[in-house]
Order: sequence, then structure tokens, then C-alpha cells
Amino acid sequence: MAWRNPGGDSKAPPPSFAAPPPVAFPSEANPPMAYVGQAVPAPLYVGTPVHNVPNANMREWTTGLCGCFEDPSNCLITCFCPCVTFGQIAEIIDRGSTSCAYAGSLCFLMIYFFNCSWCYTCTYRTKLRGLYSIPGNQCRDACLHHWCGPLALCQEYRELKNRGLDPSIGWVANEERRTQHVGTVVPPSVPGGMIR
Repeated sequence: MAWRNPGGDSKAPPPSFAAPPPVAFPSEANPPMAYVGQAVPAPLYVGTPVHNVPNANMREWTTGLCGCFEDPSNCLITCFCPCVTFGQIAEIIDRGSTSCAYAGSLCFLMIYFFNCSWCYTCTYRTKLRGLYSIPGNQCRDACLHHWCGPLALCQEYRELKNRGLDPSIGWVANEERRTQHVGTVVPPSVPGGMIR
């Protein structure tokens, strides 16, 4: 069927529309430059390579679901107080915007009043998988947290530790520890100075 002009019977072709120009986003590979004496901003933890950890650079879990005894202290804490471990995990995954106390308290209230904390805790497993591009799906995350909640929390805690973060010290201390390793940028020296 031919295009018709609504104002008459002319068979002129439809007007052509140009596609909008592509939007340029700043490249994540090129971090902003720093001035002399100013710390260089480090990239996010997403995709940070980890050495001496099996499967860390591959997009998989670095430990298995039933590897709880790789970190016995966390295993005991999670067994008796899963809300504490969950609060620590949530604070790291949310990069400090959710405090450990808030997330842990909300988890506790959901366990105590509704017995459905898994509805909340499984969302952080999904976020963690997204941060490190670990394959999986939300349905599996929900099932793991419903039937194997403490095992899933222990695995997430170990994953963060194996990726270079320590959930037990919180987000602020992890940031301070990370920025201590970043030196200052010193411009290269030019022999002989500037010559005209």
C-alpha cells in the first residue's frame, strides 16, 4: 500500500527522518587524570583481577556453595546470626549506602515476624552476581536463599573476601585500605628543562 498524504491524494514518499547522533559516554577504560600530589581515582571493584584464587578471573564463583569450612569463623557467625553476615555483605555490595546495622536489622525483623528474609537476602546475591558477571538467575538465587540461606550467605561472604574486599571491616575501611595503596602521580622529569 502506498503512502498517502493526509491533506490530499499525492503519492509523495514519506518524509525521511535522520537518526539521532550517537551519544558519547566517558570511557571507563580511561580514568580521569590527576594533578601532582593528588591521588589517582581507582576503578571500581567490578572485574578486578584476583591472583592465587582459582576461577577468580573467570566469571564463576571462586568457592563452592558447601565450602563453609574454608572460613570457620564466618561459618559459625552465619549459623547462629545470619543477619550479621547479611548486613556485612549488603554494606559492601551497596558500597556503603546501606549500613550493616540497617540491613542486618531489616533481615532480623523479616525472620522474626514473617519468616521470609530470603525474599530480601536473595536480591543481594543477584547484585553480587551482576558485579562480577557470574552466571545464574534470580529464581536460582531465591531458591538458594530459601532452602540453603546460611550456605548462600557464607559463599557470598567468601566471594567478596576472595575478590579483595573484607566484609567484616565495612565499606569505609575497605575504601581507606584501597586508597592507601594508591600513590601520588609525579610528572616525568625532562632533562635540561624547557628550551626555546
